[in-house]
Amino acid sequence: MSIEVGSKVTGKVTGITNFGAFVELPGGSTGLVHISEVADNYVKDINEHLKVGDEVEVKVMNVEADGKIGLSIRKAKPQPERPERPERPERPQRPRHNNNRSNDRNNDRHQPKENFEQKMARFLKDSDERLATLKRATESKRGGRGAKRG
Repeated sequence: MSIEVGSKVTGKVTGITNFGAFVELPGGSTGLVHISEVADNYVKDINEHLKVGDEVEVKVMNVEADGKIGLSIRKAKPQPERPERPERPERPQRPRHNNNRSNDRNNDRHQPKENFEQKMARFLKDSDERLATLKRATESKRGGRGAKRG
């Protein structure tokens, strides 16, 4: 019997390691069920779920060129139907706040076009204002200009 990806087969657990379980498939080939594919929840110890000699139904996930076969127990189980998510209600649009920025794009639409010099002058003015605000804030944290350091 050839092993095809996606097929479900019944096999026998022949060995257990800390990373998974080896399952002998019909036809004598052996595949590995990784510990993450044993159950839907987190598996800390695989021995709590499987024992050598257990008959398990597995789904063939992949067959490598070197003959390794990847198996899954949890994907062989019928998956419960997920309820369809209800449509999200339409949220009303909130008005956007301008924060009084002079270079806000919404305000630019209503102003006449600026040439390069006007844009540069506006940028320099905004930059100087921001630097002055920043300088005031940092000086107040350091104790001001003539503060003694002790």
